[in-house]
Amino acid sequence: MARFTREELESFRDQPVEDLLGPDVRLLFVGVNPGLWTAATNTHFCHPTNRFYPALRRAGVIDWDLDPAVGMDQRQRADFVGSGIGITNLVNRATIRASELTAEELRTGGRRLHDLSEEVGPRVIAVAGVTAYREAFGRPKALLGKQTEAVGSGELWVVPNPSGLNAHETVESLSDWYRKVASAAGVI
Repeated sequence: MARFTREELESFRDQPVEDLLGPDVRLLFVGVNPGLWTAATNTHFCHPTNRFYPALRRAGVIDWDLDPAVGMDQRQRADFVGSGIGITNLVNRATIRASELTAEELRTGGRRLHDLSEEVGPRVIAVAGVTAYREAFGRPKALLGKQTEAVGSGELWVVPNPSGLNAHETVESLSDWYRKVASAAGVI
């Protein structure tokens, strides 16, 4: 697998990554913010240690493997959005770690998510990361799972963050969560 040098990755600091949205978003995954590798490949959740795509595959949501060295190709992007799945971030600024974000950036991202939800109308919004969700939505005691509040017309779920830094989760446990939200959204 091709590797980026530290200098190459650092050149993507603070760069945005475009939302991955199609015309019929039924399930919207929401990351915390893009990592430098994600910005370098222009593919959300793209890092060799991130378990997002392996968990989606195990859950039966996608039927292809992602090469983290290059990110999604055009066919994979078309397949992904054609399945009614989209991806955005609370904060669209690439960093090494989410801990580099400010509380205000996360709260602004929560408000932006309300606006985006009104625009694209997903059935289910799945925020990947309970800590960021708590800050962005002012819910300090929130737990994983379906939330009592909605965002726009969509059910709001909080699912585990698939980052390799989240040692509490495995591909198997993540796939269970992703299967639940995909089923609730009607994409599987």
